[in-house]
Amino acid sequence: MKKHLIKVVLSCAVVMGSFSSCKNSSSSKNVSRATGWKINAKEGGFQYNSDFKEQETPPGTVFVEGGTFTKGKVQDDIMHDWNNTPTQQHVQSFYMDETEVTNVMYLEYLDYLKEVYPPDNPNYANIYKGALPDTLVWRNRLGFNETMTNNYLRHPAYAEYPVVGVNWVQATQYAEWRTDRVNEVMLEREGYLAEDAKYKVLNGDIDGTFSTEAYLNNPESVYGGEIDSLQGKQKRDSINSFAKRSSGVIMPAYRLPTETEWEYAAQALVGTREYNNYRGRKKYPWEGDYTRNGQRVGRGDQLANFKQGKGDYGGIAGWSDDGADITGEVKSYKPNDFGLYDMAGNVNEWVADVYRPIVDDEISDFNYYRGNVFMKKAIGEDGKVEILEDKIVYDTLPNGKIVAINLPGEIKEVPVTEQETYLRTNFDKSDNRGFRDGDPGSSRFFSRFSDEDDNQKMYDSPEHSVERNEEGDLVRQYDESNYRTSLINNEVRVYKGGSWRDRAYWLDPAQRRYLPQYMATDDIGFRCAMSRVGSKSRSKKTVRHKKAR
Repeated sequence: MKKHLIKVVLSCAVVMGSFSSCKNSSSSKNVSRATGWKINAKEGGFQYNSDFKEQETPPGTVFVEGGTFTKGKVQDDIMHDWNNTPTQQHVQSFYMDETEVTNVMYLEYLDYLKEVYPPDNPNYANIYKGALPDTLVWRNRLGFNETMTNNYLRHPAYAEYPVVGVNWVQATQYAEWRTDRVNEVMLEREGYLAEDAKYKVLNGDIDGTFSTEAYLNNPESVYGGEIDSLQGKQKRDSINSFAKRSSGVIMPAYRLPTETEWEYAAQALVGTREYNNYRGRKKYPWEGDYTRNGQRVGRGDQLANFKQGKGDYGGIAGWSDDGADITGEVKSYKPNDFGLYDMAGNVNEWVADVYRPIVDDEISDFNYYRGNVFMKKAIGEDGKVEILEDKIVYDTLPNGKIVAINLPGEIKEVPVTEQETYLRTNFDKSDNRGFRDGDPGSSRFFSRFSDEDDNQKMYDSPEHSVERNEEGDLVRQYDESNYRTSLINNEVRVYKGGSWRDRAYWLDPAQRRYLPQYMATDDIGFRCAMSRVGSKSRSKKTVRHKKAR
């Protein structure tokens, strides 16, 4: 009897001890391991999201786990242009739109701009106009394409077709707008904003809008300074009335993918991985060396929307090869092994990089990207970040199109100075687009012995100019020189993927072409990406061949 009683007592002690340990382990995340102070105490002190698990998948995107791969051409270089020669690269995990940005997605952007910044207001006239796609890209001197000119962007029949006629600058502005709108939803969901806050902006009840960076740096400035009236119920009376980066609520920015990210995502070598190796190399985003489906179901069907031959954009009527003569509806073909649609064909896609023929892997083989222009937030005389409350910063592109670069309520940014870069080893100036290929410190000049500073550049590209005369009218000056030797400069961007206008040669993910960032065509669209913060993988790796017990 005594032994039985002792066993019962010991068992109770073990159970109570386990409860105690559970309690300690659950509460320890809210106790600082550095100081022993409470974290997230109601009385104040250090506040931090100790319950954060991992970044959730942003709207419209799929997760792409990073890794190493061979960037560049892995097939025969039949053009012998030595463009994008193979290099071994590593990419961090990121998220990418599962489809290209469609007409209806872009129309939502245009509708927002039109409601918040009415074009009939002279102060806002160029905001909406500057975001409009160029629908005239469909016109051809010897072709009848007015149906697309008039209908492709807005008609519901083309709603889920990729938007075209958007230049690189417009695509980046769309990504910035999308970042702010998604973060508004996140803040609303977590109770930092009232549910109707964003609609009050659209309805004109509030003279101001939301900017993610402005909210993080000076939250009282967003929504025209009326954010106090838009606080969410859960956070109105708490210590954390505003979310911070440490809250884990604010999503990273949407952006254009880098060329390395895009190529890695298009290849989707994860589908050919066997243990720690890739089985062979892919010529296209799908397996095999052919553009037709070799499986029993759908055998012979084309696997992408592209031009099969001269005058053959879709095949014979009644037995279509690819189901489209111009662009096609997104998700018309199977996704690749990452779950991404149309990474070959349909439309080419802008990527973030400035174009150069050679990838400089000697200086970087980790998240390679050419195009960095490092900026900092402008600080006003009051010591706070400078908000462009009533100002709009426009950029007049070389073709005369006016695009709003900064909208009212956004933070003013300026280039980093020599003071910030003094004695740094990782960068020494703001603009690094020409680093080791075009900057004076590393280049041969096309006019080496010229005394004119204007000629001290590597690439002798055309120099078009746009100026305003005394009457305020735009004066466009086209460079008529017959002695230019290159089209490459720091405003030329890469596009990839092949399109409905291209032959199969351009469907190889490694192929790359370039176009000035202010130009738009009927065969270039885009999709957005977002960096992943935190762990490389969303799931824990398991031991292979682990025996079942």
